[in-house]
Amino acid sequence: MAWNSNLRWRLPLTCLLLQVAMVVLFGVFARYDLDADAHWRTEKQRRNVSSDLENEFYYRYPSFQDVHVMVFVGFGFLMTFLQRYGFSAVGFNFLLAAFGIQWALLMQGWFHHLEDKYIVLGVENLINADFCVASVCVAFGAVLGKVSPVQLLIMTLFQVTLFSVNEFILLNLLEVKDAGGSMTIHTFGAYFGLTVTRILYRPNLEQTKERQSSVYHSDLFAMIGTLFLWMYWPSFNSAISYHGDSQHRAAINTYCSLAACVLTSVAMSSALHKKGKLDMVHIQNATLAGGVAVGTAAEMMLMPYGALIVGFFCGIISTLGFVYLTPFLESRLQIQDTCGIHNLHGIPGILGGIVGAVTAACASPAVYGQEGLAYSFDFQGSKVDWTTRKQGKFQIFGLLVSLAMALMGGIIVGLILRLPFWGQAADENCFDDAVYWEIPEENSIVYIPEDPTLKPGVHSAPLVPVVPTISSIPIAASAMPLVP
Repeated sequence: MAWNSNLRWRLPLTCLLLQVAMVVLFGVFARYDLDADAHWRTEKQRRNVSSDLENEFYYRYPSFQDVHVMVFVGFGFLMTFLQRYGFSAVGFNFLLAAFGIQWALLMQGWFHHLEDKYIVLGVENLINADFCVASVCVAFGAVLGKVSPVQLLIMTLFQVTLFSVNEFILLNLLEVKDAGGSMTIHTFGAYFGLTVTRILYRPNLEQTKERQSSVYHSDLFAMIGTLFLWMYWPSFNSAISYHGDSQHRAAINTYCSLAACVLTSVAMSSALHKKGKLDMVHIQNATLAGGVAVGTAAEMMLMPYGALIVGFFCGIISTLGFVYLTPFLESRLQIQDTCGIHNLHGIPGILGGIVGAVTAACASPAVYGQEGLAYSFDFQGSKVDWTTRKQGKFQIFGLLVSLAMALMGGIIVGLILRLPFWGQAADENCFDDAVYWEIPEENSIVYIPEDPTLKPGVHSAPLVPVVPTISSIPIAASAMPLVP
């Protein structure tokens, strides 16, 4: 089946219609939170606050900026490993995130921040919107290279909606704890994306096998994304935790888990290679799995050694997944997982949900203190008779709900995206920027001696000008001196 990938009218119309809709909806529903409103001056007196530094902005904005960098730089560059899809990896991630944060502010506002028929927007809303979009970026990794930007915008529209519903069920109805989003962000995003890519299965992608691999410089760019994500993940898992000990604890637990995960990922990558070499795919991805798996229990009393144990096992499991599970999913289940999100987000997300449930069920006054236990799990009001064992059960229910929502939503959205008018590329054109981007020509000229036996610097032979592409320059030739 051949598709027309010309986006001359599809993409502009889709972008403009969606943006006009956002402007209208924000005009009708969105207003500033009191901490961002000019009435803050009056509110300060009512709260008996003497300094503007008590404004929520100064507590949350550093964490927001870290999460923002993760979404736009970390996830974007992590997906640039494909040798001819770097523009699309960064550019389409930028596009879907810019639309997604707007729609997420509205969807999450209707569920969580509605006051007098208006959504009130503050810095915490911005963090939660980035969390929602992070889930979309996770799903994007599964379909990377196989869908058009119009399909991505449609997928973002539906996924943000489903994410907000799932988040409301887990956090408000089941009252689970999920500080770093192991269940709401990673598990939901991964299995939603895997289900969509299964529905969009392309049987003839063998034609693009060469373009599905990486080259030296593309892996180096992807590693930039890994390092940004790795450094800022403690902020991601602690961004919306309660001020004080909960936020402090979440950052420490994440820090420890990530550090342990690096060592075991490197160990497994070397052990699984017949010559003991490292695979850059494992280092780019498996080293981050510890941040995913510690997310749910991040603000709990997991203890530093517990966080190290979580990271230890996640590095092993994630690396094994890249070596054995990803090929199995593609060959047997027809799940074409471009970025291996099942190993970085799916399995670690499930492990994170289980770790959170066990840690919650084992919580006790001896570990938390009576007041600390009630504060950490909100055992007050209607939950005054709540027990930690019951909390653990509801944590598991939350994990199962996330999986069910992801699978059902992925099937529905996948079927919608299969419709033939979204500008998707044909199988033989997948994983290629040239389908959707204007690619600049290489104009540099390299002069190579006609006689290859000449030593560098000897110019007695005629010089032959060559206009190469990046991939066609031999290493030996590119190392020779350039003659103007």
